[in-house]
Amino acid sequence: MRQFFYIFILFVSFLGNAQNEALFNKATDFYNSGAYQKAIDNYLKILDNGQHSAELYFNLGNSYYKLNKVAPSIYYYEKALLLKPGDNEIRNNLGYAQNMTLDAIETMPKTGLSKIYDSIIGSLSFDQWAYGAIGLMLLFVLLYIAFYYLRYAGQKRTAFIAGTISLIAAVVCLIFAFLQYTEFTSDRPAIVFSEEISIKSEPNERSQEVFKLHEGTKVNVLEELGDFNKIRLGDGKTGWLLKTDIKLLKDF
Repeated sequence: MRQFFYIFILFVSFLGNAQNEALFNKATDFYNSGAYQKAIDNYLKILDNGQHSAELYFNLGNSYYKLNKVAPSIYYYEKALLLKPGDNEIRNNLGYAQNMTLDAIETMPKTGLSKIYDSIIGSLSFDQWAYGAIGLMLLFVLLYIAFYYLRYAGQKRTAFIAGTISLIAAVVCLIFAFLQYTEFTSDRPAIVFSEEISIKSEPNERSQEVFKLHEGTKVNVLEELGDFNKIRLGDGKTGWLLKTDIKLLKDF
């Protein structure tokens, strides 16, 4: 009975993957023919089926960009970048979409060391760093076994050195994965979806307006209170807005 259950699960999973692949190909055909809204509808069906990927988000971003829909295009490009932080094509297209936004927000300057740290740690997502650590640990085990069975001193020496390097590299990848995961969980970025919103000094509609924001602008959510979120911009400005005005990026 248990074996039948496993076979049934595998069969359902296979059918689901086949359906999603068919939807993806259909959506891509719509995109190539210029039917961008139909492409979006089919890509979103894949998301509704519980599957997501950097490629799917990237194609959604491209489709919304073709329709000049600023907020959704930036939103999906940003989500794609979270899964593939080192992808230059995603970054380039995100830059084009950001050029359509009205808010010119200068990010706070970083030191040289901070830029180097961000470029190294941010080149891969935390799960990619973790997979790298696992792969290097497996390589270390294989080299250790080879060291044990090899007969000649030169071969043993090579296996020992290579194994030591792979072990050190695995530890480094594991540390980077932890640092990236810590940053990922502590940061709550979101995209403004309302055409124009008034950012308040306090979490209520009657409080003073401190500045305005427009669709497509990226913010970071600091805290929640009732129907309001406190946000911070890249230049350090803070304020309160309604939760319904933004969409969180890390809602995977």
